[in-house]
Amino acid sequence: MFPEVLFFKSIVYFLCRILFGKLRSNNARGLHRSGSNLAHSRYQNFSSINTIKPDLTNRTVVFDLEGALLRSSSPFPYFMLVAFEAGSFMRALLLLLTYPLVAFLSDEWGLKVMAFVSFFGVKARGLRVGSAVLPKFFLEDVGLESFEVLKRSGRKVVVSCLPQVMIEDFAREYLEVDAVMGREMRVMCGRFLGVMEEENQMFKRSGSAMVPAINGGEEELLPSLREDDACGIGNNGGVVGLSSLKKILVHPHIFSHCKDLYIVGREDKRSFRQLPAQEAPKPVIFHDGRLAFLPAPLSVVALFMWAPFGVLLSVLRIAIGLTMPYGLSIPILCFSGLQYTVWNPTSVTTPGTPERKSVKGTLFVCNHRTLLDPLCLSFSLKKDLTAVTYSLSRVSEILSPIRTVRLTRDRVKDGAMMESLLRRGDLVVCPEGTTCREPYLLRFSPLFTEMSDDIIPVAVDTSVAWFHGTTAGGLKCFDPLFFFLNPNPIYELRLLEKVSRLSMAGHQDEEKSRFDVANDVQGRIGQALGFGCTGLTRKDKYMILAGNEGIVGNKR
Repeated sequence: MFPEVLFFKSIVYFLCRILFGKLRSNNARGLHRSGSNLAHSRYQNFSSINTIKPDLTNRTVVFDLEGALLRSSSPFPYFMLVAFEAGSFMRALLLLLTYPLVAFLSDEWGLKVMAFVSFFGVKARGLRVGSAVLPKFFLEDVGLESFEVLKRSGRKVVVSCLPQVMIEDFAREYLEVDAVMGREMRVMCGRFLGVMEEENQMFKRSGSAMVPAINGGEEELLPSLREDDACGIGNNGGVVGLSSLKKILVHPHIFSHCKDLYIVGREDKRSFRQLPAQEAPKPVIFHDGRLAFLPAPLSVVALFMWAPFGVLLSVLRIAIGLTMPYGLSIPILCFSGLQYTVWNPTSVTTPGTPERKSVKGTLFVCNHRTLLDPLCLSFSLKKDLTAVTYSLSRVSEILSPIRTVRLTRDRVKDGAMMESLLRRGDLVVCPEGTTCREPYLLRFSPLFTEMSDDIIPVAVDTSVAWFHGTTAGGLKCFDPLFFFLNPNPIYELRLLEKVSRLSMAGHQDEEKSRFDVANDVQGRIGQALGFGCTGLTRKDKYMILAGNEGIVGNKR
């Protein structure tokens, strides 16, 4: 239990004891009755998670998501993510204000209150918070010890008291489980009512079957979970349950069918180590949402206290960058909390050094972290650059202190346009075509390789504490505002050694040489940053995060 819960309980305990005493006593009696029923089950075999036998390859294991897999004990941060990302700033504030009540209520009533505040009135169609926002935070909260049990299990079933829309994509895509059972949210006129179905209805809906069929290959749920079914699955002793003792007592209709039950105690969860990213079945490459941290109660309180001052500071930082010359704006921005670091090798041409005469300007190729990448490169070189973009809101184009040119996605037209721009001066291009906030690089479009014989790769990295400065489903014009809302945003630029296209053009196949140069530049930037290189594109990103191809329409 979070310390904040104990803090709030100690404050309101004497005032609310009479009011909620009846509720808690009824809940305790229900818990006692459930525990009694389970105690008489002849399948009961409680053991610690540390005593689990290594051979589970032929057995079906039922995992309690909150009680066994996640390290945290409170679902409040995940409902806060839904309230903030799918709702609004005011909805998140309302959920925070209800937290003292939620902390004092029973677990079931607390879930109902948080679900109502987070989901009420939210459009059901197009809700992507469960696939675009929550998986990253869920995966970072998975305990390594419980995941190792999950990994060596035969058939995997995840059970949760949370809404199905919050957990299904995460469990199936990133844990690779065979069946997921959460609680349905009621919908009317295309919007959530904020009411979850009761847990007994959830299992009645599935025919009281929590075990997928072993044979057949399809994720079918058995029509019933009788004793002979449970003991016969996999021919290796029946179904295994993994949960906390509290959940086992509250949900005997699930765990009474398990031949073996393994308990995850509070001490076990406290000792759980975080699952390393490299050991996860699937890495999180695409992630959306504005919040960059798991919003625990005290962290959210600090966030709301900072917000009014942070907005003023963000507007001031933007105004300084737009109006002041480079020599003044950079020191003032650094004094305001921006951490700005540039590595520039001597081979890169900078002001004050002799430049060789060339018909064309310099072509800078950088990975894409935020919309500020070309602007920060211009600040670091103290020269005006021209940036070509695939999609930029009109507001951002108007406010940009450097020239921006929008590409048409027509290879011939875009190539001619970039050739023309390079004859007039230096050009910066982000061949990924979209931002990627995780430590990965998307596929580099090879168009830039035809523009210049000499290319200067630029490795860009950012770090934020509270807000991400990018979005796939929100308003892009607010990206710089959110980035500068952070107290100490970090920007790092590393200008790498010049790459000569001619030195790599020894292939007879011209198309192969173009892609080789693009892949080489991508690899150099990835190596400098320690990022993984992928073949994914901007279309892949937007289809996953926003359900569209990422073409800017009315997103201003």
